[in-house]
Amino acid sequence: MKKSGGIIALIGGIFGTIAALFTLFIGGIGAAVEADGGTQVVAMGWVGGLAAFAAIILGAVAMNSETKTPGILLIICAILGAVFGGTLVGICMILTLAGGIMGLMGGKKETIKS
Repeated sequence: MKKSGGIIALIGGIFGTIAALFTLFIGGIGAAVEADGGTQVVAMGWVGGLAAFAAIILGAVAMNSETKTPGILLIICAILGAVFGGTLVGICMILTLAGGIMGLMGGKKETIKS
């Protein structure tokens, strides 16, 4: 289940990157014509792009991981991207959230070795 969760998170990260680029494009146009909130949209695009890029990396790591850590980090990344990345990135982060939950379910329980 962790392999499929990693693949789903990877797809969500790719779509999130495309959505972040579109958000940056729209925010750049808004900032160029000095519209209200144009620079905020650009900032949302950058945060969404960072969250989506992190989701791509974590999705690839989650496919071969033995622990639940990448799943937890994917869930955190999806929530941050959805809250701070804007609507389009937030919609794409739903896939990343689902992949993180699947990666969390598929990982082995972590034990502390002494």
